Amino acid sequence: MAKPPARLAASPASVTPPLGAKPVPFLAAVGLGLALRFLVPIPAGITVQAWTLLSIFVSTIAGLVLEPLPVGAWAFLSVSTAIATKTLTFPAAFCAFTNDVIWLIVVSFFFARGFEKTGLGQRVATLFVKLFGKSTLGLAYGLSVAEALIAPAMPSTTARAGGIFMPIINSLSLSAGSKPNDPSRKKLGAFLVQSQLQGSVNSSAMFLTAAAQNLLCMKLAAEMGASIVPALCGLLLTPLLMYKLFPPEIKDTPEAPKLADERLVAMGPMSRDERIMLGTMAAAVCLWVAGDMLGISAVTTAMLGLCVLLGSGVLQWRECLAYPAAWDTLFWFAVLVGMSGQLNNLGVITHFASQVGNQLVAANLGWPAVFGLLNVAYYALHYMFASQTAHVGALYSAFLAMMLATGVPPVIAALSLGFMSNLFGSITHFGSGQAAVYYGAGYLTLKEVFSYGALMSVVNLTLWGVVGGAWWKVLGLF
Repeated sequence: MAKPPARLAASPASVTPPLGAKPVPFLAAVGLGLALRFLVPIPAGITVQAWTLLSIFVSTIAGLVLEPLPVGAWAFLSVSTAIATKTLTFPAAFCAFTNDVIWLIVVSFFFARGFEKTGLGQRVATLFVKLFGKSTLGLAYGLSVAEALIAPAMPSTTARAGGIFMPIINSLSLSAGSKPNDPSRKKLGAFLVQSQLQGSVNSSAMFLTAAAQNLLCMKLAAEMGASIVPALCGLLLTPLLMYKLFPPEIKDTPEAPKLADERLVAMGPMSRDERIMLGTMAAAVCLWVAGDMLGISAVTTAMLGLCVLLGSGVLQWRECLAYPAAWDTLFWFAVLVGMSGQLNNLGVITHFASQVGNQLVAANLGWPAVFGLLNVAYYALHYMFASQTAHVGALYSAFLAMMLATGVPPVIAALSLGFMSNLFGSITHFGSGQAAVYYGAGYLTLKEVFSYGALMSVVNLTLWGVVGGAWWKVLGLF
């Protein structure tokens, strides 16, 4: 009788990953929140409830960076802690689930599924390769130019990201073998997503009608030409910078346009489902452009479009139910938006903002120095917000008042804060609707989002401070 084979040592690749939370990141994230709550004195003017919520929020952000659990699971743990400790009531904790931007993101994921299923995404991506595909950098610049051209007519960065650009990027990536949630073969997709995420903030800052928060904070300013030069510099610099710092595996593809042309011929005419998908998207874009005049919001437009796709059979409801990225993003983004909103309601954010402003005003540094420092502080405080519009509503007026009190010229004060309200949209995966869309696609890790978001913060603040400052001087704004 043959002897049984000796037990083989398990290879590192075959070892089952640990179940549950990773102990060290878990303890670090929780410990940071506990230290803030019990070791740091509560500042005067802030309630115990508000300080406890801040400690839970800080622990939540730390967990998003350290990843002791998947993002959705960590958000669930955090919101459960807030409810269990009576820091938030159940309705307050989940109030953001009615936020229209969040549902716009969810529906955008379903639009992307329609692009992929019908083959329209592959057709558009192939056409894109035909026009710009001699190099990967050319693809990034093509997407950046398209974003800048569409931005003035489509006043929703989230709609542009989820309805147009992420489906195209996903199709381009899949055709090159770059898949989401696949660390070994995702470099092209990750590069295009990172380039588009970081570059889109310049498009939003360039035009008054390019983003919803612009209309909230820029009603008094007609000089949007002040953004043209620094925004164009940002659009030109960002793809190249990402190409150098976050390089794709494939760089030059000289034969790609010819192969793409041949592929388009092989695809033949558009199918019924492709035509319905294209018509639905065209109608949605028209409604997004004309929504303000017709009184139709961006999320209503997206919902109507999804109804057409479901009613025509292009998408099945079970396919929507089986799309985990959409529902996962709905949950963790809504939790963070809710927490951020409650921090603002409890006065935590405005307290810190006023403290910063008062210290700067008291220092009597002169208006140029105060101008720069207040813009940086306004920008950095976005780490505590999960919505650009909420940030503007909470802090724009206060920071504008502080600038005016120190002698900053009124127009440049109003404009600069408006520009910052767009530029900080890419510093985290929860800082804006488009960031949630791009992260939710699965091509970027949290470490990549936070690290490159911080890096591009330095680049953008320097670029807009130096180039923008010189351009504003030429325009005579100060």
